[in-house]
Amino acid sequence: MKRKQFLVLCSAAMFACALPLAALAQDRGSKDEARTLVEAAVAHAKKVGAEQAFKDFQADKARWMVKDLYVFAYDLQGNCRALVANDKMIGKNLIEMKDPSGKFIIKEFVATVSGKGAGWVSYEFADPITRKMGAKSSYVQKLPNFDGFVDVGVYL
Repeated sequence: MKRKQFLVLCSAAMFACALPLAALAQDRGSKDEARTLVEAAVAHAKKVGAEQAFKDFQADKARWMVKDLYVFAYDLQGNCRALVANDKMIGKNLIEMKDPSGKFIIKEFVATVSGKGAGWVSYEFADPITRKMGAKSSYVQKLPNFDGFVDVGVYL
């Protein structure tokens, strides 16, 4: 009887530990969701213009921040124009920002949109949930009628 109770308690403990992990997985955005959010941001910018879209991104966080995904925008000189997750970064020039391996993140974004117009850029970045440095990949896409781009990153 004691062994059966022990097994039941162990099973319950494992289930309880698995619940936060399952919730975490549901709170994580996928690459498909990131790309869809970028495409929605680009469509919005086409409709209202880039400058108004930047304001809208910041004002309507519920629309432009989904799970752990959020829209951010830069001009081609590396000036942050919108960052839904952190208003304090707007206006800062981050062209020289490097990841721990030395990769210039914003320069990679600029090169991608300048060359192909859109694509994935992988780099290392601090995960806001785990607070650890880890792999991240951002889908970047050039904005029409603006010398810049929007992107959404997914933590891998």
